[in-house]
Amino acid sequence: MVLQLDVTTAFTEHDVLSYMRRHKFAVIATTEATGAPHAVRVGIATTDALELVFDTLASTRKHANLQREPRVAVMFTGPNQRTLEYEGVAFPVSVSDTADNAYREVYYSVWPDGRERAKLPYVAYWRIVPRWARYSEIYRGPILIECHWNPG
Repeated sequence: MVLQLDVTTAFTEHDVLSYMRRHKFAVIATTEATGAPHAVRVGIATTDALELVFDTLASTRKHANLQREPRVAVMFTGPNQRTLEYEGVAFPVSVSDTADNAYREVYYSVWPDGRERAKLPYVAYWRIVPRWARYSEIYRGPILIECHWNPG
């Protein structure tokens, strides 16, 4: 992945990662088969590569939407009108394949009870790979940082 930063202050990618890791929840927006939006608050964990990992039930609208259309938008909000808009592509994470252990461990480090949920037959894991993000602190001024990731 190639990261391009358009920075208007001294805010860095590390600062974005720190902001993301302070959040245990974010709102993930997916697209219904009809084209209608679907947004839901989920428990998340963040990898060093700014990927998001979460679990869900395989019976949810979110899961069905991601299987059909993996492009998502994510919103983080915090005090003092701090926000992170984040867009990416979702990929399934295996519940048992050792190749995906690192993603599950990142998730369990934030949500230890996820290990118990993983034993259920209807739990699904997803990771979101970032493509674009914009961090803002409205009270301090406009956009502080905008990130673009190019696959490669």
